[in-house]
Amino acid sequence: MDKPDGNLGRDLALYTVLRLVLVVAVAAVLTLFDIPLLVAVAIGVVVGFPLGLLLFRGLNSRVTAGLAARHAGRNAERARLRAQLRGES
Repeated sequence: MDKPDGNLGRDLALYTVLRLVLVVAVAAVLTLFDIPLLVAVAIGVVVGFPLGLLLFRGLNSRVTAGLAARHAGRNAERARLRAQLRGES
């Protein structure tokens, strides 16, 4: 049985790793210009957020769709259980 969010874990892990690599890359470039490491990491986090949304748009949409499908499945199961507790079929 193939679930719609079957690759969610892999996509989420990949997206997280890519975002961290982006922050590290921005911080590394900034440290080449003699910016202190802590400041470079802070700037890397701030710059990496919108840059990651632009660069990894396809992966971001897959993760978002997988999370939405998972949430919808949980909501349907929760509604089914609540109806069963109320005595509805």
